[in-house]
Amino acid sequence: MPLTGPVDGEPAPALFPAPEPAPAATRGGGGRAVRQDLAGSPGDPRRQLALFGAEATDPAVADLAGLLAGPAEASVMGGTARLAVVVDDAWRVHVLIAELDARGLPASWAAVGDGRHTVRTSYTRVLKPLVAQWLHGPAKRPPPGFHLDGRGLRLWLVAAGAVAESGVLLRLGPAAHRRVSPVGAALAAVGLPAVPEPAPDGPAYRISGRRPLNRFAELVGDPPPTAPPAAWPRRG
Repeated sequence: MPLTGPVDGEPAPALFPAPEPAPAATRGGGGRAVRQDLAGSPGDPRRQLALFGAEATDPAVADLAGLLAGPAEASVMGGTARLAVVVDDAWRVHVLIAELDARGLPASWAAVGDGRHTVRTSYTRVLKPLVAQWLHGPAKRPPPGFHLDGRGLRLWLVAAGAVAESGVLLRLGPAAHRRVSPVGAALAAVGLPAVPEPAPDGPAYRISGRRPLNRFAELVGDPPPTAPPAAWPRRG
């Protein structure tokens, strides 16, 4: 899958090749895709994890709430809206473009300096309902009932996550004070108690401890083909 071209005519970031289309998942009832190797028997706790994980459902526009929980910015123009997020690695550009394409959202990218790039969608009516829930005037804030699942967490990790020996750090981005409490509650609700901490570009949530990290790895699923091994959490 080629990258949608940059807005400024530069060649695509070339640290990693563009991702190949993922093979179709095995489909279960009700149109939900469930990986058979994770499903297990009805009483298997791995099955319960998979039902909330990134491999459990088809991609949906609602998953982009994971980007909005992090540093993505939203804007509205008439009856349309778009999302934009600055990422700091070339592999993230490739993965986000592919993830957006899987949801029927054409996207482009542009270099912003210091090795970083902006990935943004086109203005589209498809995004307006989601963005309208999150924007309160110019401020971004989670809507009532906001929750996270595996696909949303996966997008957040791709856009603004870092994996280290001390845990996984999920950056919220600047001007995040309105989001800290609701996002922390959403993380806790899926079994990921996390502690907010200051960071140079705004607060971030740190997930640590063997069980929460294993839970996180189960939820976000297997790494994208372009992600460096050290940039993705391991299961087990």
